[in-house]
Amino acid sequence: VEVKIEVVIPEKERSKEEMSPNGKASPLIYKVNGTARRYHLEEHPIASNPYHNPKDVVEASVCHVKDLENGQMREVDLGCGKALLIKESGEFHAVGHKCPHYGAPLVKGVLSKGRVRCPWHGACFNISTGDIEDFPGLDSLPRFQVKIEKEKVYIRASKQALQTQRRTKMMAKCISLSSYNLSSTNVLIVGAGAAGLVCAETLRQEGFSDRIVMCTMDRHLPYDRPKLSKSMDSHPEQIALRPKEFFRTYGIEVLTEMQVAAVDIKNKIAVFKDGFKMEYNKLLIATGNMPKALSCKGKEVENVFNIRTPEDANRVVKLATSKNVVIVGASFLGMEVAAYLAERAHSVSLVELEEVPFKKFFGERVGRAVMKMFESNRVKFYMQTEVSELREQEGKLKEVVLKSGKVLRADVCVVGVGAVPATGFLKQSGINIDSKGFVVVNKMMQTNIPGVFAAGDAVTFPLALRNNKKVNVPHWQMAHMHGRVAALNMLAHGMEISTVPYLWTAMFGKSIRYAGHGEGFDDVVIQGDLDELKFVAFYTKSDEVVAVASMNYDPIVSKVAEVLAAGRTIRKRDVEHTDHVCFRTLGNTSQRCWVFFFLFFRTGDMSWLTGKGS
Repeated sequence: VEVKIEVVIPEKERSKEEMSPNGKASPLIYKVNGTARRYHLEEHPIASNPYHNPKDVVEASVCHVKDLENGQMREVDLGCGKALLIKESGEFHAVGHKCPHYGAPLVKGVLSKGRVRCPWHGACFNISTGDIEDFPGLDSLPRFQVKIEKEKVYIRASKQALQTQRRTKMMAKCISLSSYNLSSTNVLIVGAGAAGLVCAETLRQEGFSDRIVMCTMDRHLPYDRPKLSKSMDSHPEQIALRPKEFFRTYGIEVLTEMQVAAVDIKNKIAVFKDGFKMEYNKLLIATGNMPKALSCKGKEVENVFNIRTPEDANRVVKLATSKNVVIVGASFLGMEVAAYLAERAHSVSLVELEEVPFKKFFGERVGRAVMKMFESNRVKFYMQTEVSELREQEGKLKEVVLKSGKVLRADVCVVGVGAVPATGFLKQSGINIDSKGFVVVNKMMQTNIPGVFAAGDAVTFPLALRNNKKVNVPHWQMAHMHGRVAALNMLAHGMEISTVPYLWTAMFGKSIRYAGHGEGFDDVVIQGDLDELKFVAFYTKSDEVVAVASMNYDPIVSKVAEVLAAGRTIRKRDVEHTDHVCFRTLGNTSQRCWVFFFLFFRTGDMSWLTGKGS
């Protein structure tokens, strides 16, 4: 038997659902202000040859068909690039080998029921189509055709696809804007973060060709916000999620430095701070959070920052180089900023009200291990205290005074004491907001007002993983999925959100991965070695594992995420006992943890956990 893999150029792809019997894109109908309107994807003739240029094609022998068993993946090298060859349920599939998000090797990820999950940040891709099914990231994988002939495996691929390792889904283009009233739009998206951008892109991917307007208080087009604290010297154009040309090509209008001050839900009008008014048919609220400021004396002193924009991050790096830095708050942002500045600043001090960093999120034992790592990298902690005063000299920060009486030298202060939802403009709107300021939505990201949706950090929504408990999950990955679900339901698809939360933090070249929702956990079961920063932590509530975190044990978190996504329950007893057959033959903890991970990854079921498997 012989296997051949052939790239399908994305621009020419057409799924069966998008095609009418005559081979042209089927127009869809969407009601605009009560009037039925047709829109469709750009029509292209079906190409008999998927390659524009035969010289761009490479073909190479890879392996024997029997070299891969069901459930196995292999990276194969074609000389000018690699592909990921997969065998599942007796069928071969081939897609790009790198996650389009940050380039993780997918061969080290998790294969489960027709999709592969990234080992780093949890994005999921359909192995048959290459389409992205869970986030983070915007692009899908290139899909390669597979042919089986004789006993050798060949891959035939476009050199360009092998080099880019990403594919942007085909999208509709907006009809002529000249026919629009500038003060009226079909879809208005308030906020230009991950939720807003994914909503706009999903609408276009589904063939929606009416007007879409995004507005943001920021001066930039949508960018990779997590990098503000992880890669602080990045310039806006380096972390842009899409180039300017993308927005022009697909008719997604972005109004920068524009703040919505109020929403009139009765007349479907958004009122901007400068008095401009815009009518809408569908509204998405994706305003995210606003950082909390300090309330102490001297809070207006110069060189005190909340990291909100690329300019903030760049300014902090410049001012902190070879200077004294004080960071207030051992939040994810505060800890990541401390890690980034540790090698650049003369000194880094971190002030925190709690006894241990991340105690409420990762638990005390993991928090102490992380704290020890920071201390070994010259970060000084001042715990269980707060800032009482910021002192200045000639208008600039000089000292940070703590309530404990300690006085810290400081040229720069970064505040990371949490955030509040940016929903103040909705208080009189009639849109349901809870006591903490979060917009309340259902599983379809709908608010209590017809045609009004909300997504991202500013919402509470029913989390399927926790029996539909209303939660707020301010994760980058979750914001992507919120935006997609909102867009599909604007088009009446009836899709409900069911994704498993997934996040990561990066410090000193190491990452902690986390999946699930551990709020209210009552115990932590740890396998591995915290001192070596090589561990897996299971967060339990009563008898059930509700979340998992790991460091240096990829892809265990992605594997657990797949188990949870399948609706299966992991019991506390399954992860806390080390006397099962899979642990008995090895001595030290790190070895046991490796076997734990290995069996989890290889079996795809829970039998080995309970001691009933082999």
